[in-house]
Amino acid sequence: MTIKEILTVLPQYLLPHHLLSSWMSKLTHCENRVWKNLFIRVITRVYGVNIQEAKYQDIEHYASFNQFFTRELKDGARPIAAGADAIVSPADGVVSQIGAISNGQIIQAKGHHYSVQELLGDDAEAAQQFENGQFATIYLSPKDYHRLHMPLTGQLTQMLHIPGRLFSVNNTTANAVPKLFARNERVVCYFDTVAGPMALILVGAIFVSSVETQWHGVVTPPSVTKIRRWQYPPQAVQLEKGAEMGRFNMGSTIIVLFGKDNMAWQGGLTAGNPVKLGEMIARCLR
Repeated sequence: MTIKEILTVLPQYLLPHHLLSSWMSKLTHCENRVWKNLFIRVITRVYGVNIQEAKYQDIEHYASFNQFFTRELKDGARPIAAGADAIVSPADGVVSQIGAISNGQIIQAKGHHYSVQELLGDDAEAAQQFENGQFATIYLSPKDYHRLHMPLTGQLTQMLHIPGRLFSVNNTTANAVPKLFARNERVVCYFDTVAGPMALILVGAIFVSSVETQWHGVVTPPSVTKIRRWQYPPQAVQLEKGAEMGRFNMGSTIIVLFGKDNMAWQGGLTAGNPVKLGEMIARCLR
């Protein structure tokens, strides 16, 4: 572990993650005009947010910083790749890791792996669907668009809320905290698609005040100690490719899982590549 990693990561083990995130939620939802405008201007300047892509570019339109952070984009700002076999990026961000699931393990960072079963709440049956399948981990920074969309058309079958810690999910922390994504609080959404089973895992992080889905609303908080599970009957929730499926109220990470031999990543797509919502990142093989 480098000095930078020690200084960045070790204090996180001691922090009251959920308490800090609760405070951040209050700040980001505050509707004091002076405060929220200052917050928006600072974040826009520091992180280089491209507000020209937003549907509403006047910051006075937003009642709170959180409304700005989860802002809607202009129509056509993120065209969705056409083609029945096209699988698209679910978010703006950077590919942290991508590739094959080998012996039930996913690469987190160089020298760090974690199991699909752990990621999915120690559900061996669910993990079996993705044995020798494929995964992609996409990190959203504060400058990115923070709504999440469907990589391809799917029918929702199940959702889980898995409680956990709220470590940061940036590269420094991913390189240093073992099994980071299987330790943090997360929401797991399972879909049936033309490419077989697909899971979208919305990973919480420090200061991520909540995770929402289109069909449920806010899933986290509340903070709980046991896994919560929802089952959905056929046709109850079906979302088209490119449709909004959820959002992060502050930045985080989304992980996509597919089964064996059902799809293939685009050639040249590797860790470190930036991606935009709607661009083709893979194709169906079924």
